[in-house]
Amino acid sequence: MSGNNGQRIQQRWLSAVIWGAAIVCALANDAAALEPIPDKLVVLTFDDSVKSHFTIARPILKDYGFGATFFITEGFTFKTNKRDYMTWEEIAQLHRDGFEIGNHTRDHKGVTAKSLDQVQEQLEAINARCKEHGIPRTVSFAYPGNAFDPAGFALLKKAGIKFARRGGAPEYPYDHGRGFAYEPGRDHPLLIPSAGDARPDWQLADLIRAVEQARDGKIAVLQFHGVPDNEHPWVHTPEANFRAFMKYLHLHKYKVIPLRDLAKYVDAEQTPKSYDTVIKERKAAIAAMP
Repeated sequence: MSGNNGQRIQQRWLSAVIWGAAIVCALANDAAALEPIPDKLVVLTFDDSVKSHFTIARPILKDYGFGATFFITEGFTFKTNKRDYMTWEEIAQLHRDGFEIGNHTRDHKGVTAKSLDQVQEQLEAINARCKEHGIPRTVSFAYPGNAFDPAGFALLKKAGIKFARRGGAPEYPYDHGRGFAYEPGRDHPLLIPSAGDARPDWQLADLIRAVEQARDGKIAVLQFHGVPDNEHPWVHTPEANFRAFMKYLHLHKYKVIPLRDLAKYVDAEQTPKSYDTVIKERKAAIAAMP
């Protein structure tokens, strides 16, 4: 081997080492930029554009300084029934108040195998309405009816969605309103479970069961509908109960954030090898309970 060839090989090796070190440093800096997940971290979400989100939930949340995501759809009787559904001006005011406006599809269309060809249009319709009212493009999504198909992940990502929330199913039956806390790294960021999905018969103990899971790197995501919800009484939350729930979170010093703020703690680009491994493990654990 000539001296010149040896020098060239050495230069290439050094370049490779330097390039590799630069990549490692960049990854380390990205990881360092993420905040550690504190115990008692709760994500608060509201579905379906219900009027009481503005008239009842909003002032309560503002009093406590809580963040929240409001998932907007124009489904049901949104366009004609302004007794039970917000106006777009009210939705825009939620944004101006500092709350997050998320995407729940135009027609409350579930992300299923039969509807995948409609997902992009459904998402962009809400984004277009947001743009009309000075609201940023949505980066958070909630599955309508909590129905999901993993084939939809690529469509959500293409639309700019960073985080997507589901319900407590399939680990628990839908009508139980129970669920598991979000485990970053194990749960797919486009399939974040609800630790609790509030129902009319929910008591303080149900809320506590959900939020006490927010520890050891796990995050409790709460799902509410109307407070009250006249059109969907099976997911209605009485105002008095909601006030008690929020007071509990305040008194026990929970940090309450919108879904988008998970980006402070979680790298949305890091996904598990299989989205359903953790789901299967949880179902097996439930089945093994006496």
